[in-house]
Amino acid sequence: MFKPTRRSILSQGTALAAASALPAANTASAADMPASPVRLGVASYSLRKFDRAHVIEFMKALNVHLINLKDMHLPMSPPEETRRAAAEFRQAGLTITGAGVISFTKDDDDDVRAKFEYVKTAGIPLIVGMPSVQVLPRVEKFVKEYNIKVAIHNHGPEDKNFPSPFDVLKAVRNLDPRVGLCIDCGHAVRAGAEVPAAIKAAGPRLFDMHIKDLTAFSNDDSGCAVGDGKMPIPAIFKELIAIAFKGQVMLEYEIEENNPLPGMVKSFAYMRGVLAGMGYKA
Repeated sequence: MFKPTRRSILSQGTALAAASALPAANTASAADMPASPVRLGVASYSLRKFDRAHVIEFMKALNVHLINLKDMHLPMSPPEETRRAAAEFRQAGLTITGAGVISFTKDDDDDVRAKFEYVKTAGIPLIVGMPSVQVLPRVEKFVKEYNIKVAIHNHGPEDKNFPSPFDVLKAVRNLDPRVGLCIDCGHAVRAGAEVPAAIKAAGPRLFDMHIKDLTAFSNDDSGCAVGDGKMPIPAIFKELIAIAFKGQVMLEYEIEENNPLPGMVKSFAYMRGVLAGMGYKA
């Protein structure tokens, strides 16, 4: 686990102070706004170098209560530790919306069942998953047995199974309605997909979203704070509202892994600003 240096601690502290000030902005006008139908949260992979205690601290400072947990924050075994970790987040007032990304590469009942048992043990209603095309029918079988949704995560041009959200939609269109899509915006644009169009096409099959920004859609190394790149965030939010999206938009901040808070603060400030400009309180 990452051990912060004095410099990074000071930087995190500055970011936390800035984050705690965000909700106070425009208090008078915000009081008259309806709550945003776009629910913002955090994919805990953003904070992969930090332990649970720090993740909880950062979530509170960011004034965000929705979290999707990766296995470094929600251990897959033993079951007692899975339950204890999930309870820590809930006791801190956080809502665990999903687990993952979880890979399904073995076309084997025992392997797939173990992952559904892990999510059931944690009491989580959604798996953000990366199954292979071959394993997908078996995953659907366990979706029906466990009544746990699976949102298939597109992973860009390098993904031989589901590079684009449209590839996922083709694969799931005749499956159980609890098998759907998690659009990863960054990977989607690198695969040539327009994110608002993918949202519209997905409709009720869209269960979850990973939001990020890039300065160059062809370059996976061009990540930046949301609002500093080319991602059409206002158009994305408008389309989510148009389809009455019931899931959540999870910030997946993949850069600056040892010091992510400043960029996360900036990203949430921008997204909340976009929603405020649309007339919503985020």
